[in-house]
Amino acid sequence: MIVIGIDPGLATVGFGVIQKNGHDIKPVSYGCIRTSSKKQTPDRLLEIYDETCGLFDKYAPECIAIERLFFNKNVTNAMSVSEARGVVLLAARQRNIPVYEYTPLQVKQGITGSGKADKRQMQEMIKALLKLDELPKPDDAADGLSIALCHIHVMR
Repeated sequence: MIVIGIDPGLATVGFGVIQKNGHDIKPVSYGCIRTSSKKQTPDRLLEIYDETCGLFDKYAPECIAIERLFFNKNVTNAMSVSEARGVVLLAARQRNIPVYEYTPLQVKQGITGSGKADKRQMQEMIKALLKLDELPKPDDAADGLSIALCHIHVMR
């Protein structure tokens, strides 16, 4: 089973691709889709859509796990994240890929057992659980891995 975790954003979409075979869980790929602030929003969303479609086509995930939005005091940021989320959800729906959503609190609890874990603690746990040689970087890619891993833990 392949799961792709997505941490949506307009400037940066973090992703993590994890494969589960029985009890064996291994990272396949992780990274970021970055868009330039010099481009207009519709062009940035198209870039996110195209890159996401490419990920889905390349890895053929059984499902995706995506961060669920929570109320944000910065309305402008919340809107742009919502728009990026929308194009990812559209790409998944067009391919009939099931989507599972998790709040940041659920992801932290699922990975570390604590909803108060900081970024460093999350990265350390991801490194240990996925047997990585170093901390996953950048933060957005680590978040994509953590969302995918959270889903795998929930599905057990």
